[in-house]
Amino acid sequence: MKTRIHTAGSRGKADHGWLKARHTFSFANYYNPKRLHFGVLRVLNDDIIAPGGGFDVHPHENMEIITIPIKGKLEHKDNLDNGSVIRAGDVQVMSAGTGVYHSEFNPDAEEALNLLQIWIFPREKNVSPRYQQMSFNIDANPDILHQVVSPHPDDEGLWIHQDAWLYLGKAESGKRLNYELHKQNHGIYLFVIDGEIAIAGNHLKARDAIGIQSIRAIDMEVIRDARVLLMELPV
Repeated sequence: MKTRIHTAGSRGKADHGWLKARHTFSFANYYNPKRLHFGVLRVLNDDIIAPGGGFDVHPHENMEIITIPIKGKLEHKDNLDNGSVIRAGDVQVMSAGTGVYHSEFNPDAEEALNLLQIWIFPREKNVSPRYQQMSFNIDANPDILHQVVSPHPDDEGLWIHQDAWLYLGKAESGKRLNYELHKQNHGIYLFVIDGEIAIAGNHLKARDAIGIQSIRAIDMEVIRDARVLLMELPV
């Protein structure tokens, strides 16, 4: 087993007034040669966007982009004629492919928006851009990992152009969450949204993360009521 710990405090920081961001991997003005990616996982940003703030229209290409609101809501518009508002409990996927332009704003006049944005390198380049979103009632079904993203269009949840699976889970103190990998050469990157867990001999707190390789399954113990994001990815 190989493990790599990324504590909450070790992440890169950015403060633009309307945007306060934490970068797990090198991004924008934050560069760390030891923190470039974990396998095909290129970006894991933890953003807080002030009321009315947001990103003006900007381009992406050849990237699978997954957005998970933690608190508040996000208004999305793109040149594919998609326009929607996603909230905590929703997950959004955008396959940038040959190129897409979009904007992201916090439409609320009072409440700040907190979201996770994940970028994953695609399995193939120059696919047709696409957009997808779905609601998941994680709170109503605790103590299990809910699949929210997979490589298969007919599978449960959303899908992307990569052999990657993403799960969200919520569990109470004393519970255990188990996971068995789909593919032997994959690794796991686990991010603690809140609470505390013990995994692979490590104690992780809110916003800590761990990358694990050379395993077939993992078992985690919830030390304090927790929400987690688990990603299985080619490494």
